Amino acid sequence: MVATTGSKLKGLARVEECYNDYGGRARELKSDGKGIISFLCAYVPTEIIAGAGFFPLRLRGNVHEPVTKGDRFLEPIACPFVRSCYDLSLKGKYDFCDGLIIPHACDSITTPYHVWKYTLEPKYSHFVNVPRKTTGPSLDFFKAELNSFRKSLAEFAKTEINDENLIKYIKLYNENRTKVKQLYELRKSDPPLVSGSDMVKILSASMSLPVEESNQLLDESIAEIKTRERSDIKSLPRLLIMGGTVDNHDIVTLIEDCGSNVVCDSTCVGTRDLIPRVEPTDDPMDGLAKRYLDKINCPRTQRDKVGTTFQDDLEARFGDVGKYAKEYKIDGVIMYTYRYCDPFGFEISARKAYLESLDLPNLYIEDGYFAGTMGRLRTRIQAFLEMIE
Repeated sequence: MVATTGSKLKGLARVEECYNDYGGRARELKSDGKGIISFLCAYVPTEIIAGAGFFPLRLRGNVHEPVTKGDRFLEPIACPFVRSCYDLSLKGKYDFCDGLIIPHACDSITTPYHVWKYTLEPKYSHFVNVPRKTTGPSLDFFKAELNSFRKSLAEFAKTEINDENLIKYIKLYNENRTKVKQLYELRKSDPPLVSGSDMVKILSASMSLPVEESNQLLDESIAEIKTRERSDIKSLPRLLIMGGTVDNHDIVTLIEDCGSNVVCDSTCVGTRDLIPRVEPTDDPMDGLAKRYLDKINCPRTQRDKVGTTFQDDLEARFGDVGKYAKEYKIDGVIMYTYRYCDPFGFEISARKAYLESLDLPNLYIEDGYFAGTMGRLRTRIQAFLEMIE
């Protein structure tokens, strides 16, 4: 049963409300007695959290809020996104949460786990150890890790996380992933029916709601977008943005304001993490382990080389980008990463080589997680667009 919300807004109006007041719905649920478990990174299985009766809330930063408290405990050369999330937590943004889950993702997420735990003192905390490789013993190890997490969370919740509940939420989250994919389909037209900026808002808003409400919001948004009249304005360059956690719309808005359409992405809160499904298995933990370890194509994971050439290796690691480039008729790619992001930083050269093998013009931007940097990027983006027009 879905708890009722005080908001009377629906569709894209509700999206704006949820985007601008991220976590507001979670606060309502908390006041109604619902437990809230926060988490960082897509490697945390939300199905297990929901199966325990909690609402899983993915932490989001704020590019408009300077980090003023977080630097007391986290070094300034850490990932600026993680520092923002931690800083907001110290300031009470997520003080309604009952627990915190952090996975073994990149060093900037993994290393500060104990800092988060001891300074924020959540009622419950857990570290999910995620292997670097994706097959054989690594998959078995990860399944054991998820079962350990399942047992730990069940003890905290004083309930059983049974297979029936897991299967229920696997189906609900798979429905959510299907609806997200339907949203992306609306971006294939020229011009797209939904802008890249609006897409960031919709996906961010949907993450701030229980999955049942998120599914409803996505249905309402899709239906509303489909009623839009197709524009007859001249065709603009069609771009794909590639990078980490782009959860604020500012950079996408800037790129589009410079004279382009951002029609697809490969980001941590986009196609890379929100579309892969959990396949049905006799033991639901097998499907969850396979989905979260193998199907999320993050640079922190080592992909086994397919074939013998450098190009074979590039295709194994970045082939999803090439697929989207064809499907969405991409004219160019902007690689947008945050400063001190080692997983993305180390493979920029390989990504550029792959894009160049597809004859895709590309621009690499390394930025901070702060809206004040947007202005200085405008000239570079405009020059890139002039080059591909």
